[in-house]
Amino acid sequence: MPRLRLKVLGNENWQWISIPLLSVFFAILTGSAVVLLMGKSPVDTYLGILQGAGFVPKANYAGGTGMLTDFMSFLDAMAPMLFAALGVTVAFKAGLFNIGISGQMLAGGFLATVLIGYSDLPWMLAKPLVLVIAGTAGALAGGFIGYLKYRFNINEVVSSIMTNYILAYLISFIINTAYVNPVSRQSEYINPSAALTIKGVSVASVKVNLSIGIILALLAAILLHYLINKTRLGFEIKAVGANRKGAQYAGINIGRTMVTAMMISGALAGLAGATFYLGYFTSIQPGVLSGLGFNAIATSLLGNISPLGVILSSILITILDKGATFMSSKVGVVKEISGVITSLILLFSAMGAYFRYLIAKKQPEYESGGEEEAHK
Repeated sequence: MPRLRLKVLGNENWQWISIPLLSVFFAILTGSAVVLLMGKSPVDTYLGILQGAGFVPKANYAGGTGMLTDFMSFLDAMAPMLFAALGVTVAFKAGLFNIGISGQMLAGGFLATVLIGYSDLPWMLAKPLVLVIAGTAGALAGGFIGYLKYRFNINEVVSSIMTNYILAYLISFIINTAYVNPVSRQSEYINPSAALTIKGVSVASVKVNLSIGIILALLAAILLHYLINKTRLGFEIKAVGANRKGAQYAGINIGRTMVTAMMISGALAGLAGATFYLGYFTSIQPGVLSGLGFNAIATSLLGNISPLGVILSSILITILDKGATFMSSKVGVVKEISGVITSLILLFSAMGAYFRYLIAKKQPEYESGGEEEAHK
């Protein structure tokens, strides 16, 4: 059995899925231990999370809602997560750490809200313009960080964190002085024509929210996979991420490639902001950076920094996030436990290289042991 497990985990063709699954297994196991220490049942806890996300039916539902309502809400929440994780993934491919996803989301979402969300444009113009403006705003914010990195060698982690706070305080000031709703203390709600989620649609006598963003996010993941693996630009991004000096020696323009990668990363973050602030939500809370931008880091790592792998990891992380509230009310476990599990996934995902090292180290031992038995 150990040899079989090692053979599966040691196959490099399958490590893109086997190593993340190993990380999830350890995270769930550790999370279960935490739940047990709280005197609760891990089975009931994880079942409650799945029920809250719409993957398992609940015992009863409020009038006009059902399991489909919860599942469509899950897809609505997954759209910005997938966009944000794809943004992190592009930066990682170029050897950069874009921790400014939350700020770029906010910039894209705010500009799209102010310029289009409050306008009287018909939906045929409003919805495409929301995507264009949000993506452009995010691209400019991300490209600025990439330029600082190349031109002045300013660490992108530091500059992106500072940019996050600058954008958060600046946009908070503008909302509070010009666009705040006196009742909700958030920005004024956008017009339905500009929203990327169609709310309250009746499907088989059940009310659901139809997300346009999830279709766009899945399409973006496929296109990004093609860009990274089948185009010259994708090759240059990976080359710069693997070895900048080697890439420069090969004739690749390092500065242009880094800025381009960060612009693509920022554009995806801006689209995450559009689907988050003008889709899943319809307003912006001043002075608050979405935690989704930071969860996207765990999602990208868990997806093995692969656009297609990120689709699967986005499903898992969104399940944990969406199911937390119902799980808390059903089982009596604080909903923050889902954040603990997400953090554990990030921790074990970051250990992926160490897992590969241990597997590679063990393989010769089992191979030599097998040869000795065969010789006997």
